[in-house]
Amino acid sequence: MLLKEYRICMPLTVEEYRIGQLYMISKHSHEQSDRGEGVEVVQNEPFEDPAHGKGQCTEKRVYLNSKLPSWARAVVPKIFYVTEKAWNYYPYTITEYTCSFLPKFSIHIETKYEDNNGSNDNIFGSEAQDVDREVCFVDIAYDEVPERYYKESEDLRYFKSEKTSRGLLKEGWRDSQQPIMCSYKLVNVKFEVWGLQTRVEQFVHKVVRDVLLLGHRQAFAWVDEWIDMTMDEVREFERATQEATNKKIGIFPPAISISETPLPCYTHSGPSSAPSTPLATDAPEFLSVPKDRPRKKSAPETLTLPDPADRVPRLRLPSLRLPQRSPSHQPSDANPQ
Repeated sequence: MLLKEYRICMPLTVEEYRIGQLYMISKHSHEQSDRGEGVEVVQNEPFEDPAHGKGQCTEKRVYLNSKLPSWARAVVPKIFYVTEKAWNYYPYTITEYTCSFLPKFSIHIETKYEDNNGSNDNIFGSEAQDVDREVCFVDIAYDEVPERYYKESEDLRYFKSEKTSRGLLKEGWRDSQQPIMCSYKLVNVKFEVWGLQTRVEQFVHKVVRDVLLLGHRQAFAWVDEWIDMTMDEVREFERATQEATNKKIGIFPPAISISETPLPCYTHSGPSSAPSTPLATDAPEFLSVPKDRPRKKSAPETLTLPDPADRVPRLRLPSLRLPQRSPSHQPSDANPQ
């Protein structure tokens, strides 16, 4: 297990980001999806939890085989996806990632949002304080984005919002910017496989950090697109974008329904007992019996019988009568010379 806490500040308020988050996730998923790979939305519906009140439950499948490193692609099937389940009680959310092919792999993310610059060291309570973890500040303006994701229009060092007049973000902007909010994310990665645990957990945290950096950058870079939206308008944008994304990656499910009528609270469990995706019992390939192990064969793999129609009839040769020889011409028992 590898636990880290990420703190990502943005020049927004928590109430503004309620809309911006939904807009960013939908648009980001659509942009990062391609034929056969991307984010498929399986479920998106409201529900009510007895402890946390009204929320939104989503389930997605993230297809990402080509995005894996070569050493990981060697041990996973070509059709590979991670299941994401999220329970959004904004400003508090829980997200879980599991994979049926890797039953010992999971990511658990607990998120809280506050209107400050990341100064709350006790936001997750005393229990989290007792657990050894690394605190990582992510700077959406000055931390380096992977080259393949860089866009000049999303470089917040040079971006200024026309509608809000916020930006440009200068060095040290988190100490002087108003308004400012922070996303606190407690990320727990588990991959309990001997010999691979450290390598996989470190790699997953690097991916998580890159995704958090890119997503929060885009949320502010796109602020002029969503700042005037109402909740109903962003939900409609979310529905239309999700259907377009599913078609883009080659999946055509029934139309997704995003209703505003909460389901009964017993339909979904709360975050403390949030259901995880059913896991397969089959072991991954690198834990299974080697393919070159000799096997006993009790029967031939293929038995081919001749077709009676193809049989050639036997030819009968005429009988020949040999002339009789006199006794003096009978062969001797001596060996030939």
